[in-house]
Amino acid sequence: MELLPAHRLAMREFDQRVQRTDIDQLDNPTPCSEWSVRDLLNHLISEQLWVPWLLEGRTLAEVGSRFDGDQVGEAPRAAWNEASGIARSAWDDVSLDGRVHVTGGTIPTEEYGWQMTMDLAVHAWDLARGIQADATLDPELVETVHAVFEPQMDAIQGAGIFAPPEPVPDSADPQSKLLAMLGRRP
Repeated sequence: MELLPAHRLAMREFDQRVQRTDIDQLDNPTPCSEWSVRDLLNHLISEQLWVPWLLEGRTLAEVGSRFDGDQVGEAPRAAWNEASGIARSAWDDVSLDGRVHVTGGTIPTEEYGWQMTMDLAVHAWDLARGIQADATLDPELVETVHAVFEPQMDAIQGAGIFAPPEPVPDSADPQSKLLAMLGRRP
């Protein structure tokens, strides 16, 4: 699967869980040990708000602190719908040949897109667990994200973005292997 279809599918996976999230679930814990459901939603909503700015070539300094703080408020679905809509539009209009400013410098737009796809996919599972919803991810998305990121895991682990990989048996299903690779206990 190519990047943009994979990204749309990952966004749809996350969106399905957001639409099932109730305001009284925002304090629930998630598999991200330091994040509640609100924290997780805030992370993804903020990330989506950054997308058009970064795809337009803006630097982190130019974006500044405009998306700091609570972006969830008392209407998590509405906040997500607005942010994801803005991000979807930006991805639909972008050339993947450019470069994007991120914390570690500038990277190819396509690499940024894959990072966002992985983040949406794994956090869709995290959110599902936090709200006690179905956590089964699309199998083709799981296989695609695993294939893209497995060769990069040493570098990703070195960046400290994810917890260390969890052991799973060779017979584990593809989703469990992906989640374990990214420090989750499936």
